[in-house]
Amino acid sequence: MSAEVINLSCYKFAPLEGLEELRTRLQEATKAHGLKGTILLAPEGINFFLAGTRPQLAAVLEVIRAVPGLADVVPKESPSSDQPFKRMLVKIKKEIIAFGVEGVDPARRPATKISARRLKQWLDEGRPVTLLDTRNDYEVRMGTFKGAIVPQIWNFRDFPAAVENLPAELKTQPVVMFCTGGIRCEKAGPFMAMQGYTDVLQLDGGILKYFEEVGGAHYEGECFVFDERVGVGPDLRETGSVICFNCQMPLTVEDQQRPDYVYEKSCRHCVDGKPKGRGNTAQRGA
Repeated sequence: MSAEVINLSCYKFAPLEGLEELRTRLQEATKAHGLKGTILLAPEGINFFLAGTRPQLAAVLEVIRAVPGLADVVPKESPSSDQPFKRMLVKIKKEIIAFGVEGVDPARRPATKISARRLKQWLDEGRPVTLLDTRNDYEVRMGTFKGAIVPQIWNFRDFPAAVENLPAELKTQPVVMFCTGGIRCEKAGPFMAMQGYTDVLQLDGGILKYFEEVGGAHYEGECFVFDERVGVGPDLRETGSVICFNCQMPLTVEDQQRPDYVYEKSCRHCVDGKPKGRGNTAQRGA
């Protein structure tokens, strides 16, 4: 592609109907304008990752915003030099982010949000606040906020069980949860409220929005993303991280310089056997 590729990521919890017809319409629009990526549709809303030129994206966003309930979608942007997706998929799912807990309804009972700028201000001031990372362990390894609690889960469906192991005193203390783009926190926040947590906030727009608005202050490392870029830094540009061919774990540039990294053969996570997670079924943990 001669023009710089723009990557859009966005979700919106809103009751959607006529999903089959909507899928067909979006398939036709994305094909007509040459986009690649993934669009997930569910009765609870939409979640999409698209990449293309700005005119291509604008045309498809017009189709999405014409859907009742989706008029105000505001995607997050990041650039890349190449197309990070190999194909275009439009899928209908039960949930746009799998969680499996009845009664969690982000569209009608959303989590209270805190902006990136406000969170940075709090951290600059040293306010007593607990940061909670809701992402999978293999994502957290690439970077997270300084001092954040990491539940060490391999799948978001494991989050409810991890909450049971959090310190009991957090139920009455300020907690700011965060994830890549915000979508997991949309469900994690209401769930924690159901469990008796009284002061839980969600970082609005997640790590990617934080990078966009305030850079990397109070954050260490990079952010894992679910496309061929693998990781982006506080400047929202890809970092040089890759996925291990053998075990599918993300590897930073430093990981690739280790002696146990052999191209298309092994890395520090699988040199003694494949780790659990990222689609692997081996029982050994990394």
